[in-house]
Amino acid sequence: MHVPSLSRLSLSAGVVAATGFFALLLTLGSPPVAAQESSAEAIQGWIGQLGAEQFAERESASRSLAAAGPAALGPLAEAARGGDLEVASRAIDVIRGYLDPPAAAGEGAKKGEGEETGEETGEQPAADAPVESSLENSSRDVALALEAERLLETLAEGPPGPVPQLAATALEYHQLGMHEAAQDRLQALGAKINDNYLSMASGKRGLEAVIDTRWKGSPEDLRLLPRLRNLRHVGIHGLKIDAQTLALLGRLRSLENIQLYGTGVSDEAVAALAARFPNAEIDVRKGGKLGVGGQRIVGPCQITQVVAGSAADRAGLQIGDVVLSMDGVAVKNFEGLTEYVGRHGPGESIEVEIERAVAGKVPQRFTATVTLDGWD
Repeated sequence: MHVPSLSRLSLSAGVVAATGFFALLLTLGSPPVAAQESSAEAIQGWIGQLGAEQFAERESASRSLAAAGPAALGPLAEAARGGDLEVASRAIDVIRGYLDPPAAAGEGAKKGEGEETGEETGEQPAADAPVESSLENSSRDVALALEAERLLETLAEGPPGPVPQLAATALEYHQLGMHEAAQDRLQALGAKINDNYLSMASGKRGLEAVIDTRWKGSPEDLRLLPRLRNLRHVGIHGLKIDAQTLALLGRLRSLENIQLYGTGVSDEAVAALAARFPNAEIDVRKGGKLGVGGQRIVGPCQITQVVAGSAADRAGLQIGDVVLSMDGVAVKNFEGLTEYVGRHGPGESIEVEIERAVAGKVPQRFTATVTLDGWD
């Protein structure tokens, strides 16, 4: 096996990314030839040749791996993590080639029914036409494409560096034309998508996607989110997700605001996400919901909205009330209120000290017990 030179290993992330980007442009739209299962020994041999000194050997190995079938995907992903950036670039590009399966079986027949079914000649299609075999092959191709996409996602979600950047670029080109289909699918599963969201942080418009307890999909379906273009705000409310699902948000480069309410994610997973978005606002709450609105920064904490039927409404809170403290902890502004409520889950109770203005009289002070709702 060729040992990569020190100079190649010391390439900067920017140079490597540019090299991978150029390679992707050259190969985009060139899916692998029909995949055929190859032996593990042969696959390892070809992977070893991805770092060969001779360009012809590297090209030959890439072509062989592109035709090797499912057995090549795992070793290719391992090769991408191996530390040789030339090998990583080629391995990722080969995996990318598996992303686009051939058209589903039967599509061509539908377009030319008069030609292929014998209607014009009076001939009947052969009884033993390999339709089932074609469908089976198509199903395998789709499964192979999904596995290739999953591997690239895993590589892209790794610690910041050239390899995740190369994998993310490969996925970005693959997903470029999938925006509308992903949006339709997410909405059909219960996601609320607003295509005219205005970011308060940057003043830019883009997409907002909110997923709450009406979500009918699975965590796997959330992998459609990175296919949405110009996604600036993501809210996940009252839906349990794991660290792996949260990590996929790290590929949404346009994100400026992330809400995680009652998701059950760990502090470590949130910290990893924050490292990818140092300038984004990430709002993490345990899941309790009071049901009020107010001015975020300006003090005191005066309530300007009470949601009908909410926990606050049931406890008798009114518009104009000023929240002085919660469980004896002073509340200086509305941001302090949301932070305190965010530490509590649905069903938990909070003692809220209120000051209420009364026309012509001294303001009243009283305490209300509020049992929090959950985000939906």
